[in-house]
Amino acid sequence: MKMVSLKKSGIPKYKQIVTSIEHAIVSGKLKKGDKLPSLNVIKNQHKLSRDTVLNAFNELKTRGIIYSVVGKGYFVSTEDVFVKKKIFLLFDELNSFKEDLYNSFLNSLGDNCQVDIFFHHFNEDIFNKLINDNNGNYSSYVIMPANLKNVNASVASLPKENVYILDQKHPELLDYPVIFQNFEKDIFNGLSNASIKLKNYKKLILLFPKERQPKGILSGFQLFCDANNFTSQVISSLENKTPQKGEVYLILDDKNLIRIIKKIKENNLQLSKDIGLISFNDTILKEVVADGITTISTDFNLMGEKLAQMILNNEHSKIENPSALILRKSL
Repeated sequence: MKMVSLKKSGIPKYKQIVTSIEHAIVSGKLKKGDKLPSLNVIKNQHKLSRDTVLNAFNELKTRGIIYSVVGKGYFVSTEDVFVKKKIFLLFDELNSFKEDLYNSFLNSLGDNCQVDIFFHHFNEDIFNKLINDNNGNYSSYVIMPANLKNVNASVASLPKENVYILDQKHPELLDYPVIFQNFEKDIFNGLSNASIKLKNYKKLILLFPKERQPKGILSGFQLFCDANNFTSQVISSLENKTPQKGEVYLILDDKNLIRIIKKIKENNLQLSKDIGLISFNDTILKEVVADGITTISTDFNLMGEKLAQMILNNEHSKIENPSALILRKSL
């Protein structure tokens, strides 16, 4: 592979290597899966330092144009050389509101960006393996750590200026830029704004499986109940729970939302009149289920837009995403 002659242009040598490889791909001389000449071959052929060649390969690697295999070399991963940013996006899990976030993020990035999405499913080993296996392959890393512990070591191995934390302020990752929900404040304010409606009920019940849910939700719930002398209960499962007249439930996930609606019907109770219901995180489905479910929710579309802006503008901020109560007929 001959490097394009750009010596008189003042363009750095590593950029000349990048351009040469791009031209070889565009012209069809290199195709997806083809192996590139080794670092040493290019170094010796053009009388360059090894670092110069490595810088060129690293730029192509972070853009997703080439990839490396330990002990075997570098290979062409795509024939689309116009990708300018390649983004590693690590979610805890996929659900309908995170799909809204993801779609908003993609739409706001515009063209010439590639996003690869992964899921750790609240598993610490999977979280660390995904980061370690993909270290060096992307220009930006977006991490949703959830409540996982022992995440700092693997995240710290990534280039710090390219890491963004999403959704929660994680105690091990406070030095990184983040777009976060203030769960304690959001729950307290959401319930406070619904307080007139809540006075129609005798007991407020939070369904809180602590292994997956942010602790701020629990503290915001307890602060509201203490401040308003509201009789309350925290449960971890609906399995042995029979809803009673005068109760209002705060449900954090969609599966349990369907379960509690089913239990309400099975016990011949009327939603809103006998039992109140508040769901966390709004979706279009909650506008129509049971004639409308009241929600406390952040703006996931806005979160996706802000995340894209941070990456495109290389911003390193800490941004609190807004939340609001959406009153519907379930309360």
